[in-house]
Amino acid sequence: MVGRRTVDVNADVGEATTAGGIRVERDLLAYVTSVHVACGGHAGDERSMRDTVEAARAHGVHIGAHPSYPDRSGFGRLLMEMAPTELVATLQEQLTALGEVCRSSGTTVRTVKPHGALYGEVAHGTLAFEALREAVWAACDPGTILVLPSGSPAVTLARQVGAPVCQEGFCDRAYTAAGSLVQRSLAGAVLTNPTQAERQAVDLAAHGALELGDGTTLRLQVDTLCIHGDSPGAVDMARAVRRGLEEAGIGVEAMSPSA
Repeated sequence: MVGRRTVDVNADVGEATTAGGIRVERDLLAYVTSVHVACGGHAGDERSMRDTVEAARAHGVHIGAHPSYPDRSGFGRLLMEMAPTELVATLQEQLTALGEVCRSSGTTVRTVKPHGALYGEVAHGTLAFEALREAVWAACDPGTILVLPSGSPAVTLARQVGAPVCQEGFCDRAYTAAGSLVQRSLAGAVLTNPTQAERQAVDLAAHGALELGDGTTLRLQVDTLCIHGDSPGAVDMARAVRRGLEEAGIGVEAMSPSA
């Protein structure tokens, strides 16, 4: 058994449009401690946000926002060139929309995690990071946590400006030796085997390290582990991940900022 520590398990939700997809998102709530809710950029509308927030509250799951480029046709996975003021405006609009839903439901947005192509751009610490930071400061409560890729330049920048930050790793995605996620278009990029996802979660949470297929060791500090709601077998993976973490002596708790 490894030394006792805690980690958050999060899922990206509020994205499904079919009955089956929504059922998967709801079932995930039994195994995660926080969710990031699509708030109108790549998916989601007022009704889906409200339904998702109410379901999360019923399970005692912390609620975060999942803003993106305004790209519904590409599901937020396409890089968009936008003026910084335009990007701030759309992100602030998305965060405000979810914030209003949360307040009317008696809760609040605790974390903000960008989605898709925006997640990658923000990670580099570019103007996209500045836009997200400005939007969060304008639309969210003080102390709202930014969820960013482990070890990314954006983590350092967030700490420099005093923004609370949590470093994220993934249970259901393959990594490159450089610490980035393998492109979704490549074979093996998305993990679907619950045992494999469980092993990756425990390795990241307990040891901060992954042994990659080429024999190299990737080291990542993680405060939260993500399971995508639209990944094949997401619920089975979440169940296995939660069980594996607990059997390894790792507590599963909603996230708090990393040091």
